[in-house]
Amino acid sequence: MSIIVTGAAGFIGSNLVKALNARGETDIVAVDDLTDGDKFRNLVDCEISDYVDKRDFLERFASGGFGVVRAVLHQGACSSTMEGDGRFMMDNNYRYSCTLLDACQALGVPLLYASSAAVYGGGQVFQERRELEQPLNVYGYSKFLFDQKVRRLLPQTRSQIVGLRYFNVYGPREQHKGHMASVALHCFNQYRASGKVSLFGDYDGIAGGEHRRDFVSVEDVVKVNLHFLDAPQRSGIFNLGSGVAQPFNDVAVSMVNALRAQDDLQPLSREAMVAQGLLEYSEFPEALRGKYQSFTQADIELLREAGYRQPFLRVEQGVERYCRWLLGERLEG
Repeated sequence: MSIIVTGAAGFIGSNLVKALNARGETDIVAVDDLTDGDKFRNLVDCEISDYVDKRDFLERFASGGFGVVRAVLHQGACSSTMEGDGRFMMDNNYRYSCTLLDACQALGVPLLYASSAAVYGGGQVFQERRELEQPLNVYGYSKFLFDQKVRRLLPQTRSQIVGLRYFNVYGPREQHKGHMASVALHCFNQYRASGKVSLFGDYDGIAGGEHRRDFVSVEDVVKVNLHFLDAPQRSGIFNLGSGVAQPFNDVAVSMVNALRAQDDLQPLSREAMVAQGLLEYSEFPEALRGKYQSFTQADIELLREAGYRQPFLRVEQGVERYCRWLLGERLEG
């Protein structure tokens, strides 16, 4: 009985494949688009039973071409909040997901899919309620619209459907994402290249580096996905964040201090980093004005009610672990 992972060579998808392998699962069909060929590196240390291009997958899946499927973990999407081609975004994120959903329901296959905190836009309350959802860009809209389709279907669903609204995910296997990689990876790369880190300056009445996001480690994202994979009786749309908003400054300070520790240097405060020129602030990008979430914080009450009880890593813990992974150390536990 196979498990299908779409976006399997991507950031979260490859972490899911690796975690499934750790549980002894190797009958995994990896679905992706390797036009960006370097993404294959994310699967080199993973065990899969087959690889299928995303363009060939839907028709074969809908016709039952993969035999008995335990579940589809649908992570494939264009995740760029800067993408301006709405037709591409809606075809790739919305229409493709709709076709996959219909096939899963026809075959009775559970579908766990990636939604996004981008559906909430510039709001201050992040609960899974329609009146709070006002996306600021077409990426957020593509996720929002699919969530609405799922909501309409949930009362008469034939098999499990779980939408997970990812907040700001960071961690291993995101190097291919370029400018859309997490701020944690940007801080790592900047400090290693130049000995300093630059964050966005003041915007929306908020000082540089003090815009707050719910940063969630990909380790925790994987655990939540597996929780629902093991609970096929539970369906719904759930926020997936740590439940805590922390400033970008916390990410930068944590990463710089994690790198300093590798050189046996003492940790520094943010103020000391600024004074020594290790942390600076750049002008806020014009292209992001009006499209930028200055604050996010997941309300995870529904997730807890669905039985997920494990604690989430704070930025200070998760970034330090991520730094060690980037430097090539093996993490235990």
